[in-house]
Parts: sequence; structure tokens; C-alpha cells
Amino acid sequence: MPSSSDTDIQQRVRRLENLVRRYQESYYNDQPEVSDAEFDALWDELKAIDPGNRLFRIVGADSSGVFSKARHVLPMGSQEKAANPDEFLAWARKTALPDLVVQDKLDGASIELQYEDGLLVRAVTRGDGMIGDDVSANARKMGGVLAQLPVGFSGAIRGEVVMSRAVHTQRFSDKANCRNAANGIMKRKDGLGAEFLEVICYDVAPRGLYDTVAGDLFVTQVAAPFNDELAKIDWLKGAGFHVVGTKLFTDPYEVIDYRARVVAGRDSLPYDIDGLVVKNREVDPDDMRRARPEKQIAFKFPLEEALSTLVAVEWSESGATYTPIGVIEPVRLAGTTVKRANLANTNTIGGMGLKLGSRVVVVKRGEIIPKIEGLVENPPDARDIPVPATCSCGTSLVDEGTRLYCPNPACPKKALHRLEKWLSVLDIRDFGTGILGRLFESGRVESIADLYGLSMEELAAYERMGDISAAKVLQNLHTRNELTLAEFIAGFDIENIGLLIVEKVVAAGFNTLDGLRAATVDELTAVDGLGEITARALAEGLATLADQMDASVSAGSLVIKTPVEVAGPLVGLSFCFTGELAGMKRSRAEALVRSLGGSVRSSVAKDLSYLVTNDPGSGSTKNKKALSLGVAIISEEEFLALTGR
Repeated sequence: MPSSSDTDIQQRVRRLENLVRRYQESYYNDQPEVSDAEFDALWDELKAIDPGNRLFRIVGADSSGVFSKARHVLPMGSQEKAANPDEFLAWARKTALPDLVVQDKLDGASIELQYEDGLLVRAVTRGDGMIGDDVSANARKMGGVLAQLPVGFSGAIRGEVVMSRAVHTQRFSDKANCRNAANGIMKRKDGLGAEFLEVICYDVAPRGLYDTVAGDLFVTQVAAPFNDELAKIDWLKGAGFHVVGTKLFTDPYEVIDYRARVVAGRDSLPYDIDGLVVKNREVDPDDMRRARPEKQIAFKFPLEEALSTLVAVEWSESGATYTPIGVIEPVRLAGTTVKRANLANTNTIGGMGLKLGSRVVVVKRGEIIPKIEGLVENPPDARDIPVPATCSCGTSLVDEGTRLYCPNPACPKKALHRLEKWLSVLDIRDFGTGILGRLFESGRVESIADLYGLSMEELAAYERMGDISAAKVLQNLHTRNELTLAEFIAGFDIENIGLLIVEKVVAAGFNTLDGLRAATVDELTAVDGLGEITARALAEGLATLADQMDASVSAGSLVIKTPVEVAGPLVGLSFCFTGELAGMKRSRAEALVRSLGGSVRSSVAKDLSYLVTNDPGSGSTKNKKALSLGVAIISEEEFLALTGR
């Protein structure tokens, strides 16, 4: 019997299917009801919930009934899409294509021009990808459509029916946009206005290369010039067709930068475009058999973007790690003024070719974190971005591309970050970073053990503390003198070793401090979910910090609790948290789960019991994965009800 969550998901799938079909039908018949962005959001949600849905193997169909039907020579499948550079780079890594052909993604209506011995015999709309409407009479009036070719070609030319912005403004401003106007005129029975449309071409296939018989696709050997996408464009241009803008790149980052330049200048283009099409230079007939070819992708333009200038780069320091933050000329994004944007790491800076003074595209994903997503241009006076080479402790920094950090285990920055991590893991309230920083700078607190030697009198003497605040801070600190082994180890901020990793190790039987210290790298590697690098980091960290750990236990009278079999309402249940909680810190919620017999996960998997979030519609990766796997998504209030709180 399906669970209530399964039933809810099935109902949502049916709802999304109906909406997608409806909006596809209205789109292909000149009555679009929603924007491209709204349609894409529905499409993405359906794909996350039901990735195998049959709708992903078909395209919308013309249903006007005005025109006779005709079968395509060149199948018109759909394309996968990348909404941002990260998704595009993931596709580029997966396909590993040596050459990337990049073309403007025209925002119009697809059409196939069919020729026999050089004569135009019919023009067919996209339809369902195999069969469409025969709009030959209208197409013959359009610009760029040749009634006769200079060569005796038999086969298909694929293009996009578009209306220029100038024509739209002068003659069809009553239509919402150029695409709607072009779609409507293309399908007028009387053909009125077709002379104001233009067909811009981007693909060609001789008859016999792709033959569709009873829905099956047969592919013969590809002959030049139809085995190379650039050669196709040259052939089309030589025959007299209007062709789409086409570029060739070898580096995916070059494509990202080119996209940024196109975004910056697209308002000056004569036609509307809503992205780029990136494809394999070499024609792969087997790939074209697929409903969605793998070796091409629609690289969509960001929905919220703005142009700005990178004026400086600040390096945010978290422990021993240095992260670049771009300071930009202020721009308005998603209703707010943005002055700073994430740059991720030195790989991002180098891959994009960013400099101080660069003109860049800035986007605000999810209306939260602004990010620099591409380079538009580097003016002549642009300067290289200085990258820190030395830590304040005097140690040379290590630049791994994805991370810039200080390798010195005795670096003071690591010591301060360890103190901050300890207070965070144990959720010590009222001990702010300001007072901790002053204690550290004065030399009074340099280790976790030093925290437990503080007196109320000396703490109260620090600026803006006083007796009451000092007493409260110390009470909170000493109240948490009993902690689990996982909390104790995680609080020491060993590189890449968090609470969940230690919990896995403890659950595997290494449930005492002495037992964990005695574990070999090979033994730790055998723990489910730990690789050799993580296991080695844990073993080396335990050895390096052994004296500090022992001193902390003695100074703080800390008791490391021996794991016991917990009985409670959450036994056998696993929880993953995403987003902010209203009533407590996430660490406290996770501790509550463990105290009641449940387990905590850092990611969503099929066997997860619940994903807890107060924003189920956020479209986050965890939400999408939970929906696709049928994992129950509950609110903070529902979570607390399960705990009995």
C-alpha cells in the first residue's frame, strides 16, 4: 500500500504532466500562457520528481487542424539544458568534447525545409519531433527561404522562423513578443504577414542520412560536408541561406566567457535569443538517435543578471582557508543593491580570465548569494588580481585551485578557528566571536583548555561584558561538560572532519578516545563512507592534537560519554536538515535527534526517513533529490511533533 508521501508525489507528477502538456500545446499554437522561466521551473520540478517520465522523450505538437501533416526528414528532438555555468561545466566534463561549436539559440519557431533535387517541396513545423504541419505556402513568402538551390540537393534544412525586433516594433507591437508574433503568422491559413518573417538556418541533412519509418530512425554513413557542424554552416551559407551565428571553442571556460559577452550585448541584436546551443563539432548519428542527444546542450541565459565592474578582490579567511570575494560596482539584482559577489576559488578567477577592472556578469541565484558568472571584457587598463602568497604566520600558502590555504598545523588562524568551532559544535550560547577574538589576541585563551581556566572576574573586566554577562557565559560553558565522543573530536576542527564523519566512525565500533587513537588508517578506511584521504586526515589530526585533547579533558573536567543504546521515539529514523530553522540551531536539532534514538545524515539518499525544511518550495538540490526519491519532506513544526516537543 503506497504511503501518503508516495500518493502526494504521484498526484504532483500528474499535475505537472497536465501543466506541461497544456503549456506545450499553447506554446506551439501561438497562445503561450506562461513565460519560458515559469515553464522551465515546472519542467525541472517534474524531472526531479520523475526523471523517467515519458514527456521527456517527446516534444509538443501542433494541433491547429488547419494544415495537413508531413513527416520530418531530419528528426527534431529536444535538448538538455544548463541553467548556469556549473551545470554547463558538469556537462562539459561528462562529454569531454575536444571542440565545442557554439550557436545562438534563436527564440522563434522551428521549421524544416525539405528539398528534392534542389527544389523546395515542403516546409514542416516541429510538431511532435517526427510529424508536423505543412506550412509550405507561408514559408515560401519568408525571407531566407530558397525555392531552388544552386545544387541538386535532396534532404532537409533545419532553421528557426523569427521576427526581427524592428519589424515587431513597427508592425506587430500588439503581440507580446517577437516569438509569439512569428508563431502566429507562420500558422495563418491566409499567410498574411509571412513576408515579414525570416528563416535562419543551423542544420542540414541529406535524405538517407536520417530516415524515419514508422517512428524508427535509420542512420547511414555520414559524408562530408555533413559530418562536421562548421562545414554544415559553410555549406548552408554557400547555398544562399541565412545562417545562425556560430563560434568554435576548445575550452569550456571560453564558452562561459563568450556567453557573458553575448548576455551583455544581446539587447543590440536584431533578433531575440534566449541562450546558446553548444554541440559536438563532429556529427554523431548514434547520438542523434536519442530523444535528447547527449552531445549538445542549450546553455540558457540567467534570469537575474546584471553587468558590473570588478573593482577589488577581498580574501575572506576562515581558519586557514582563503576564499576570494569580488567587490563590484553596485548593481540592482532581485530588488536589492549588490556590492559583493562570490568568486569561489582561484580556479574560477583563472578559468574566466578575471582581472581588476573586468566587466563581468553578476547573477543572484535563489535571490540569496550573488555570484560572478562570466567575463564580458578586459579593458586595456585591467590589472591582474593579486593572490595572497604568505599567511600571517609566515608560511607559504598552498593553492590547489579549488582551495587556497595555510598548511602550517600551528598557524594561529587555525587555533582561533578551532576555538570558534568548539563553541559552535557544543552550541555554547552568549560566547560571541568578539570577546573570543579579544581573549585570543591578548594571549589569554590560545587553546580549548584555556577556555576552562577563565574566571568570572577576568572575563567581566573585558569591554562591554560585566559580571552578569560573564557569569552567564561561564555557566553556559561549564553546563556542557558532558559530551559525546563525536562532539569532542569534531570540536577540535580537524581538517575535513565534521560531526557526521566522526559519528560514522564511532558507530563502526571506535567508540572510545583511546580506541579511536589506536585505529590505523587502513582500519578507518574500512568504515563505510570514509575514503583513504579522510581516514588519514583523522588519524593524523588525532595524533597532532593528542596533547591538546588531554589538556582540555583535564582543565574542563569534561566527560566523554560512552555510547549506549538509546531508546526513544526516533529509533530507526534518519533525518537530514536543510535551510534555516526558526526555533533552534541546526546543531541542537541534530543533537535532539540523536538523543531520541534517531540518526542524522548530511545528504539525501533513498533510505532517508525525513528531510526537514521550512522552505519546501525552494528548489534546492536536497529538496529536488528528496522529491525524486520519494523521501518525505516535513517542516520544523512536524519534526518537533515527532520528537514530542
